[in-house]
Amino acid sequence: MATANKNLSVYDKTTIPNAKDFRFGIVVSEWNTEITSGLYLGAVEALKDCGAIEENIVKWDVPGSFELIYGSKKMIATQEVDAVIAIGSVIQGETKHFDFVCSGTAQGIKDLNVLTDTPVIFCVLTDNTLQQAMDRSGGKHGNKGTEAAIAAIKMAALG
Repeated sequence: MATANKNLSVYDKTTIPNAKDFRFGIVVSEWNTEITSGLYLGAVEALKDCGAIEENIVKWDVPGSFELIYGSKKMIATQEVDAVIAIGSVIQGETKHFDFVCSGTAQGIKDLNVLTDTPVIFCVLTDNTLQQAMDRSGGKHGNKGTEAAIAAIKMAALG
């Protein structure tokens, strides 16, 4: 669990493989775009900071978090990427829809990791409030997009 006011997105570049030879896919949900755009920017900034070349970062938008699964699957099949980052944000509402979307999205991304040889990084915030999402997409707890990018680099290096 995150400690209050701790930025979890700080990384040591000397411990991360150089990303210059990797190609990354980023699939971004258009739902809660004020959150997902911050996550996307954090991911791209970290990838480039670790050597990724901008032309080797492919971005696709999908309508919502549930669609991240299909978007990631198609990206793997058509874009010759070394890793995919699936970016989304689901915020608790008054119905069970939150539970179904979060569970289905997590299971689908897990399935892609089992069924394909390309790592798919789960960067889907599942927060109770908009403020919690803002705190994790460039706010006081850092940027989960940054953390996902670092995970993508490390996983691509395993291939």
